[in-house]
Amino acid sequence: MSKQQTQKWADEDSKIIGDEEFDPKDKLAFQNLLDHRDKQSGQGSLTSLLPGQILTGTIVEITKDFVVVDVGLKSEGLIPISEFGEISEIKLGNDVEVFLDETESAMGQITLSREKARRQRQWEHILENHKEGSIVKGTVIRKVKGGLIVDIDGMDAFLPGSQIDNKRIKSIDDYLGKTFEVKILKINIERKNIVVSRRELLEEERVYRKAEMLEDIKAGDVKKGVVKNITDFGVFLDLDGIDGLLHITDMTWKRIKHPSELVGLGDELEVMILHVDKEKGRVALGLKQKDSNPWDAIERKYPPGTKVRGKIVNLVSYGAFIEIEPGIEGLIHVSEMSWVKNVTDPSQIVNKGDEVEAIVLSVQKDEGKISLGIKQMERNPWEDVEAKYPPGKKVSVEIRNLTNYGAFVELEPGVDGLIHISDISWIKKISHPSEVLKKGDRVDAVILSVDKESKKITLGVKQLTDNPWDTIEKTMPVGSTVKGIVTKIAAFGAFIELDNGIEGLVHVTELSDQAFGKVEDIVPVGSEVQAKVLKIDRELKRVSLSIKEFLVDPNSKDDIVVGSYEEQDADLDDENERKDKKQKKKSTK
Repeated sequence: MSKQQTQKWADEDSKIIGDEEFDPKDKLAFQNLLDHRDKQSGQGSLTSLLPGQILTGTIVEITKDFVVVDVGLKSEGLIPISEFGEISEIKLGNDVEVFLDETESAMGQITLSREKARRQRQWEHILENHKEGSIVKGTVIRKVKGGLIVDIDGMDAFLPGSQIDNKRIKSIDDYLGKTFEVKILKINIERKNIVVSRRELLEEERVYRKAEMLEDIKAGDVKKGVVKNITDFGVFLDLDGIDGLLHITDMTWKRIKHPSELVGLGDELEVMILHVDKEKGRVALGLKQKDSNPWDAIERKYPPGTKVRGKIVNLVSYGAFIEIEPGIEGLIHVSEMSWVKNVTDPSQIVNKGDEVEAIVLSVQKDEGKISLGIKQMERNPWEDVEAKYPPGKKVSVEIRNLTNYGAFVELEPGVDGLIHISDISWIKKISHPSEVLKKGDRVDAVILSVDKESKKITLGVKQLTDNPWDTIEKTMPVGSTVKGIVTKIAAFGAFIELDNGIEGLVHVTELSDQAFGKVEDIVPVGSEVQAKVLKIDRELKRVSLSIKEFLVDPNSKDDIVVGSYEEQDADLDDENERKDKKQKKKSTK
């Protein structure tokens, strides 16, 4: 029924019956008349229709914003023109399916929707043709919070972000407009929504491909893969549905600390299949195996003595690694860095990135090691040391360092020697070299021995002069008179330094034939005295003197036998023992 007809009937009805004169029985009869008229039109009355039904109507009018559709009721429905798609396809008289939203709006007009009718038909189609678990094609039409909306046979379905792909997604926008197969996870009839997954299909396909590939691939095959994960011990690659491990030791022939030095996520690599474990589904991959092993010809290419040039790529506490060609590194140990320096830290000599020349010292092919040296690029100062410094040669040396047992000296850069404490003086009992020598002093010495292999040279200072003990019996025989300076006082006597540097002892019993209190009352330290030689012991390097005998007979040179010699020796032994204990105490400190 058209709008014009409905209005005309309403006008006629109001003329025939006034509101005041309208009898309820007549009103019922009038309603029955209208219902009869509606039945003739085929749609039924308003009271027999419920919202949510789909009706067939005819386009009776087209305006700028609306399409007027007659569904055979009292009034036509207005449908926004935007629900019809292309305007050129809208024509008067065409039949269309519409959804009855309301039987009568606030304006007294029915509410229709072309879009809802279309969606309802689509929903019915989905329920009729698909079920949960079905695989359908869909097109991504827009992005929403948490995922994407996919058009499936004209029906919107939700594709959660976690179900879009089985790999890391860089940007969800990359999927807009794409068409692909999805699996229906859930159909909610009450809410009329559908949840789908693309990931499940990809995973199923991956499992199938993995099984298929595991049957086909074998060791030695070369495949392409994409880096999907990087760890400290290696890289995992996706080989078109199957995962493979490229261990760090199989990435390159050269030394690397971490796989990220060579590859990044998403990189495509061509790798070799090293091993396939079909039971566990594991595949071991190799990258360096695609190239020949540079170590195969290493012994022929770099025999000992070969000069090489390379870059310092790493420093460690014990040396420096130098790359002499891609995949080939050698070690320069700290002991092979300098002839003249005691190198404890490689950075004293080289820095990372330096270009250096070195000599190949040895090659251990099976262990993948090459030993190099850079000091060999220079002359070894120890090479001709035996010829330059034969025993007996006199040299002038600088004191470089003092220790408890002697003094280290430098003969020339890189060549050091030792003057032992026992070779400093013939006559002085020295507790520490610092009593005689000072660091930085230059002294004359004589070469005593040379050990080229051990790089040891010993020198002596006392050997520059004759040993006074060799001729002491001639220079100061027993009974002769000698002069000296009192250098030290002890309870048992006084020590006298004689003109020739030898130290003698005047025992307390040989100081005077007169009674006295203290030793220093007779011979104070620093005083000059004369005495007679009583006894000489060359082996123990001891000289016993007597001031008392000199005073009795200053001119006598006869041999004198003194009964207190044993007593003097015992006192000297006690004194020496005390000196030894004192020296040990100092060394301990």
